[in-house]
Formats: sequence, C-alpha cells, structure tokens
Amino acid sequence: MTETSPADMAPEQLAALLCARLCHDLVSPVSAMGMAFSVLDDEDADSMREDAIELVRENARQAEAKLSFARIAFGAAGSAPGVMESGELKKLAEDYFSTLRPDLVWKVTEAGLEKTAARLLLNLCMAAGSAAARGGTVTVEANDDGAGGTRMRLVAEGPRAELKPDFEAALNGREPEDGFNGRSIQPYYAGLIARSAGGRVTANQGEDRVEFVALIAPKASLAA
Repeated sequence: MTETSPADMAPEQLAALLCARLCHDLVSPVSAMGMAFSVLDDEDADSMREDAIELVRENARQAEAKLSFARIAFGAAGSAPGVMESGELKKLAEDYFSTLRPDLVWKVTEAGLEKTAARLLLNLCMAAGSAAARGGTVTVEANDDGAGGTRMRLVAEGPRAELKPDFEAALNGREPEDGFNGRSIQPYYAGLIARSAGGRVTANQGEDRVEFVALIAPKASLAA
C-alpha cells in the first residue's frame, strides 16, 4: 500500500468522494420513493396504493435520518466551535441505525461533546455500522480521558463482523491498493478528523468483533 498523509489528498478530491458516499447512501431510499410514486400515478394500480404510500413514508423517513446524520458527520453544522448535547447525538445515531441491520447500544456518559469530537463519534458510528453489516450490535462509549481530552470506544459485534483491509488502511491515512472510493473515504475522513484534533484512531479485529478506539487531545494542548 502507498503511505499517505492527510495533506496528500486534494480538498476537491476529498469533497468529491464524500459527496459520492452521501449519494450512495441516499440512492436506495430516493429510488424506492420514485417507484412508489410511479404506482400512485398509475390509475390501474388502485390495489397497490396503500403499499405505495407506506413505501413513500418509510423511505422518506430513511432519507431524512441519513441526511440529518450526514449533516453533522460531514457537514458544516458540525464544524463550528461549540458543544453538542449527547441527547441530540443519540437521537441522530438511533435514527441512522434504524436504517441499518445492527442494533445501537448507547453508553455515552458525557452530557455533551465538543463538535469535533461529536463529528468523529458519528463517523465512527458509520464505520462500526459497516463492520457489522450483517446485524448484531454496535456499542458506543465516549467519556473524558481524565486529562481534558475525549476517549471513544465503539464495538461492533455480530455475524462475520469484520474490518475490511481497505477500511483499515484508510482509517490510518493510507491509500488502499485500488485507490480511494466512496466507501473507503469515510474511514479515511474519520481518521483525518482525529489526527487534525491531535488524536488518533485504532481498530482491532477479533472473531465476529471489531473494536474502534479514538483519542482526541485536550484543547489546551492543541493551542500550545
């Protein structure tokens, strides 16, 4: 694999790949709504109208959940200084995981997280959800590390839970052998957030289990 540092990726490439990831997540629910509207437009499909309306409702809910989550995980709403309440983050994560197979177990004890830490936590939620793509649980923890920084631990457990090689490389700032794409850019971005905040992210693979641990340095040490 080719060693890279965060500075090696051009901003426009990072933006394009993150947009590709977001579009990938939204294609399925939006396409399903389009199919449902086609049924509603068909005057000969009256017997299917209720099913079509329910399909619109469900996929609109999924699209809204994914967009609201991405707005903080990827967007400018999560970049301004400040603190996000843990209750708000929990709601975003719960809604997002309602569109995935694994169940969410939320064990964040902090009342709120600084927005950079919040953005990293949501990105690690995405990575953990991908690791347990066949179902199971994703347990999310975040707390003060005792020195003014933030420690996060996420555990994905389930049938064949795994960290794909391109995910691990991207998380550590390395370009996968086949190059970055809309899938591998997300863990790369998670690692980039941590490194930019003076921290790091590690991932460990076990049997049907992947553990992510992230540390973010105290604000004072970043300003020094």
